[in-house]
Amino acid sequence: MNVLVFVETSEGKARKTSLEAVAYAHQMGGTVVALVLGAADANDLKGMGRYGATKVLHAADPRLNEPVIQAYASVIAQAMHDEQATVLVLAGSSLGTPVAAKVAIRSGASFASNVVELPDTSAGFVVKRSIYTGKAFAQVALTKEKKVLAIKKNAAEVKEVSLTATVTPYSPTIQDADFNTKILSTEKATGDILLPEAEIVVSGGRGMKGPEHWNLLEDLAKALHAATGCSKPVSDMGWRPHHEHVGQTGVKVAPQLYIAVGISGAIQHLAGVNSSKCIVVINKDADAPFFKAADYGIVGDAFEVLPKLTAAVLAAR
Repeated sequence: MNVLVFVETSEGKARKTSLEAVAYAHQMGGTVVALVLGAADANDLKGMGRYGATKVLHAADPRLNEPVIQAYASVIAQAMHDEQATVLVLAGSSLGTPVAAKVAIRSGASFASNVVELPDTSAGFVVKRSIYTGKAFAQVALTKEKKVLAIKKNAAEVKEVSLTATVTPYSPTIQDADFNTKILSTEKATGDILLPEAEIVVSGGRGMKGPEHWNLLEDLAKALHAATGCSKPVSDMGWRPHHEHVGQTGVKVAPQLYIAVGISGAIQHLAGVNSSKCIVVINKDADAPFFKAADYGIVGDAFEVLPKLTAAVLAAR
């Protein structure tokens, strides 16, 4: 079985979620070929072998520096054909998922998104999907010869393996029609650790009572090497930038640890965080709905709890 993995990059470096996709493909078995589009760091390309790729195709055409979905889908579909790949694996994201859907249409492939486990091939090809914003799972049989899998964050553990990847230049045929959509500008999120990549997230809600108190959250986040997030009302009021809004209509996260401070736990917010491995809720309202979804809860005033928690983390380190 030949498996192609589309690797998303940021500033020339592979995103962690894409490394998870490479590791996932390696665990499936067969030959794993990684595909990188646009400008990329040469050492990063060679390093794909540490996660399971034996070959890396690098399409360095400068027109691919911008993530135009139609163009990316066209190149990936060509690469599937050229490498005789029967399975495409990529990270489910704002770029990966729509690209996957277009590739499936072009290739006549079965498509599954939000995949959370390795496929069961004992009787066909069955994948487990997260559905209803993470509240349930579905077992889906992919019956066509080619399959496209968009995997959910944390679907595979990134483990280094003893493989060496050969980097090969790739020159696909790209039509002008693939660039009918143009990206005019890009507003990038700021911060040392970005929400989609974060292993730990510290989020605040209206219980923080104003942006002037956010330093308490930032201190804890810095101690934990975490990203900061917020609830929708907080971003709507301008306390925090919109790219920190976590929830169904904001950024969906799946960190190892999610700490919610002063957030009541509206269903829209829960939909964006319920894939987290562990949820800790800090709220002075013991009846806050968020406690029902929490693995651990602290009933207390955030302004008293946060400094003590930050001090404890620093002491432990």
